[in-house]
Amino acid sequence: MSTVSVRIDERLVNAARAAAKAEFRTVQGQLEFWAKVGRAALDNPDLPASFIAESLMSMAEPREDSTAFVPRSAAKA
Repeated sequence: MSTVSVRIDERLVNAARAAAKAEFRTVQGQLEFWAKVGRAALDNPDLPASFIAESLMSMAEPREDSTAFVPRSAAKA
């Protein structure tokens, strides 16, 4: 993967640095994640940003770490 240098406001980089530490990502990874969430949110305005973010994170998890989906109605039965 190639890289490109861009100028980003220092306040945004500092916010990404704090979020990256909490999310165990690099600053670059955090900015890329935010960009993906933003792009997906613009493409899907009816979906909450939190749902988009959680969906992107789950898609990045290794398949062997996933658990099967169990509908709530099936869990009660």
